Amino acid sequence: MSNRLNSTPNDLRAFWMPFTANRQYKKEPRLFVGAKDMHYTTHDGRQVLDGTAGLWCVNAGHCRPLITEAIREQAGELDYAPAFQLGHPKAFELANRLIDIAPDNMAHVLYTNSGSESVETALKVALAYQRVKGQGSRTRLIGRERGYHGVNFGGISVGGIVSNRKMFGTLLTGVDHMPHTHLPAKNAFTKGMPEHGGDLADELERIVTLHDASTIAAVIVEPVSGSTGVLIPPKGYLQRLRELCTKHGILLIFDEVITGFGRLGAPFASQYFDVKPDIMVTAKGLTNGVIPMGAVFVTAEIHDAFMQGPEHMIEFFHGYTYSGNPIACAAALGTLDTYRDENLLTRAAELAPYWEEKLHSLRDCPNVIDIRNLGLIGAIELKPIDGEPTKRAFNAFLNAYNDGLLIRTTGDIIALSPPLIISHEEIDELFDKLRKVLMNNI
Repeated sequence: MSNRLNSTPNDLRAFWMPFTANRQYKKEPRLFVGAKDMHYTTHDGRQVLDGTAGLWCVNAGHCRPLITEAIREQAGELDYAPAFQLGHPKAFELANRLIDIAPDNMAHVLYTNSGSESVETALKVALAYQRVKGQGSRTRLIGRERGYHGVNFGGISVGGIVSNRKMFGTLLTGVDHMPHTHLPAKNAFTKGMPEHGGDLADELERIVTLHDASTIAAVIVEPVSGSTGVLIPPKGYLQRLRELCTKHGILLIFDEVITGFGRLGAPFASQYFDVKPDIMVTAKGLTNGVIPMGAVFVTAEIHDAFMQGPEHMIEFFHGYTYSGNPIACAAALGTLDTYRDENLLTRAAELAPYWEEKLHSLRDCPNVIDIRNLGLIGAIELKPIDGEPTKRAFNAFLNAYNDGLLIRTTGDIIALSPPLIISHEEIDELFDKLRKVLMNNI
């Protein structure tokens, strides 16, 4: 190992870290200096099993050769190409490859640089589509309580996590929220989709009655809510939401930043649930987390509505300097090749029963008040410490890290989403370590 890998920065002050307790972290920093397949290497040489696929994104495992080589070759061939009025071959190749694995109603792709930008793009597409269709009164956007759609203004406006919203003023106007579907009193310790709560989709009818459908452009939901603590949709919920959106002429946007690219055992959650949205938001697993990139999928109907007027005129005034960046496209193509060659887009379906069994075996641990799962996602909800919310889960995070396991926490919920290459033996290791943490730590 090189000296660089063994080194620790001697000054941590300049970096204001995202979603981090900065003061606590900088007193006792946790640094990764290497990674391979299912494990990170820390600055002090320890191996840490990745139980979260980085941040829900490293679906194919770390430092995979096809992705690494694709990036290396592209960087030496074409580093950057302008995205406005010009193109490069890999941007078109990637779009075609994405459409090939997408739900069959998806026909076109817009590129972004993150899940947050994908959400902003999707909301803008929805609003602009309604306008070009002659329905300019449809400006209202409907999100959901406890929803997470990134951290830009559109995303936190339609999102419903209070800590992400409370400091930033009035946000976008014309936004309303449906209730979340988390019903622990009825659905605690459910394996898979819960029985109760499907009727909560009918809350959209209440909102339509309040505002009238002619004012509503789109509804945006995560098929499975991830960052708020893994909330699994109740049976029938997404199907009913689709019915209501179709009935009232409202676009349905699925935020698949987390569920996209194999997390549930199908390429996308819309295929797993057999519910077709009008717009689909992705990022994370698109490039295996290696290079920032996102993609927004739209139907032919939405795309074609913009293809009017003089051919030399720009149809949709939106885009980014790095939309379809050549190196990001190369990383995404290498990622899709890896998914294909190793059948990773469906592997979670094979692992899900074993994963479910091991996850629910922790039910007898102290302070566990709920466990939920779907595909290769899991959540363990802990009883909060009186007067110190989030501390119990944060203690579990620190103790797990010290014992060689990376978990994710949100509130007092432990969220798990390992790379799709995880083996049965590594699943055993993950839950053995987590049991030790839960029994001894809190």
